[in-house]
Amino acid sequence: MSTLHTVNKSPFGNGALQSCLKHCKPGDAVLLIEDGVYGAIAGSALAAEVRAGLSDVALYVLEGDVKARGIDAGKILGEVKSVGYGGFVDLVTSHDRTQAWL
Repeated sequence: MSTLHTVNKSPFGNGALQSCLKHCKPGDAVLLIEDGVYGAIAGSALAAEVRAGLSDVALYVLEGDVKARGIDAGKILGEVKSVGYGGFVDLVTSHDRTQAWL
């Protein structure tokens, strides 16, 4: 049974992303939304930690939230996939449950 984890808080002011990655199981996915998208920036203080947590977990960012924060798509970690709202729905329906990390 796989889980879609959503993280909406910046990892620079909240430990939700780090906790989430520690609790993920193989086959799970993490979707960064709202200020959570800051966790996918390459070269940040947390980039290595985020990469280490992605061995068996897929990481996604919500494209609209990346754009809304003025983050250039080229600054997102290469392992991260960008999805729109339709992709968000697809992720929800392709996992058995959804867990929001606040």
